[in-house]
Amino acid sequence: MSASAVPAARLGRLVLAAPYLWLLLFFLAPFAMVLRIALSDADTALPPYAPHFEGIATLWSFLGKLDFENFRLLADDSLYGQTYLYSLRIAALTTLIALAIGYPLAYAIAAAPRRWRPVLLVLVVLPFWTSFLIRVYAWIGILRPEGLLDMVLGSLGLTSEPLRLLNTEAAVLIGMVYSYLPFMVLPLYATLEKLDRSLLEAAADLGAAPATAFLTVTLPLSRPGLFAGAALVFIPSVGEFVIPDLLGGPDTMMIGNLLWTTFSSRDWPLASAVAIILLVALVLPLAWLQRARLARGGGV
Repeated sequence: MSASAVPAARLGRLVLAAPYLWLLLFFLAPFAMVLRIALSDADTALPPYAPHFEGIATLWSFLGKLDFENFRLLADDSLYGQTYLYSLRIAALTTLIALAIGYPLAYAIAAAPRRWRPVLLVLVVLPFWTSFLIRVYAWIGILRPEGLLDMVLGSLGLTSEPLRLLNTEAAVLIGMVYSYLPFMVLPLYATLEKLDRSLLEAAADLGAAPATAFLTVTLPLSRPGLFAGAALVFIPSVGEFVIPDLLGGPDTMMIGNLLWTTFSSRDWPLASAVAIILLVALVLPLAWLQRARLARGGGV
């Protein structure tokens, strides 16, 4: 091996090691810190928890000091289980609605003339140019009783009294779909834009109706973007805090709100246990899907 090939090989190993180092520093290390707090007891100290172990000499001493009391409390209190299920349901509904709106939108952008596509994409991401919090507050003015929505519907003669959407589940869904819709559109557009249109022409030549061609050609080929968009919408939706807090009411508490409440009450160990369970509930299905995809030879 030549001398110039050795630095190139080392550089290649460094490039491969970079994403693993990133995961170690910004995922595994914080996860270990949160897990350590979850295995601690609440305390009046600063920070407000008392760890059961500082320096562990052996594996047996480490295992002997583990305390799963906070996780047992989550299992015993039905409030946490109901909140998890409610958050998953809201996230699933948000993902389905975003898919129903985002797929036709992404398809229309991909089918538009090439010179118009950048403009249409800018319009999709344009809301990101404004603060997320300001956009959510804007929805308060739209959805509140006698707000902008009621004024428009009333002037058109479609309603005779306020809809009272604010502080309801419908308001939460509206705010979440609006906020996360670009995360669905962009991956779908990236996939649909690369779609070989000659395949649709071949399907039409073979007698396939437009709906049949879509179901047998376009939809299967767009599955990578579909699953990517669904993951980008579903995962942050589960832990959303701001939208349910501002647009929802007492019946729309999601796991992010419960985390905030628990941390505010200075019960960091219990709140950390809530976060650990949420993370595991999200990571394990994604890992299983990735393993199944690799088992199929990399196909989606």
